[in-house]
Amino acid sequence: MNDASLQKTKTSLKACWSCKGPMPATALFCSTCEAVQGPVAADHFVRLGMERTFDVDVPALDRLYFDLQRQLHPDRFATKAPKEKAHSQQQATALNDAYETLKDPLKRADYLVHLEGVDVLPEGCNLVQDQSILIEAMEMREKLMMADTMAALNDIQRDTKVEVDDVLKALSLAFKGDDIQGACQLTTRLKYLDKMIGEVRQSRARLMA
Repeated sequence: MNDASLQKTKTSLKACWSCKGPMPATALFCSTCEAVQGPVAADHFVRLGMERTFDVDVPALDRLYFDLQRQLHPDRFATKAPKEKAHSQQQATALNDAYETLKDPLKRADYLVHLEGVDVLPEGCNLVQDQSILIEAMEMREKLMMADTMAALNDIQRDTKVEVDDVLKALSLAFKGDDIQGACQLTTRLKYLDKMIGEVRQSRARLMA
């Protein structure tokens, strides 16, 4: 879905399935009869009513999400018609997907690059073109294989988290500057760093066992 179609979805009207009254296409509930509506195709930012940006205010995101989920709590629809119950479940699922994507910096970066029309493979875009990322990943893995004490693993974990923080700052600047190619490279690097943190955690657990 491109920007034009997303903007159209954001501003267009539709008829409520229950009372047939006009309402915003992305509204959760009909303003006339208050019936919950089925989800429409919309990007995660639109669905949660947030600005499309990498620099998401996570506490604000939490508040928005939990408020919307309270409105869709199953107890509220215990006596409703099957169609409305189904719509509430579909909305809750769509909100969960949006929240889980936008809350996590790596998933958020991946998603933003996709919204700009750049395919991101599971291994990361620019995997073949950017050999420096592959070399860095190999060096990190070799360092981890040689770490046989908790102190050494702690050092790797600390250094990797510093690198992650640096990449997140660079991603913010890349998206602000509409440097999608740069954001794609950084997203790839962030995937390797995130994987390294997971592997360090596993190594620590093995040493502690």
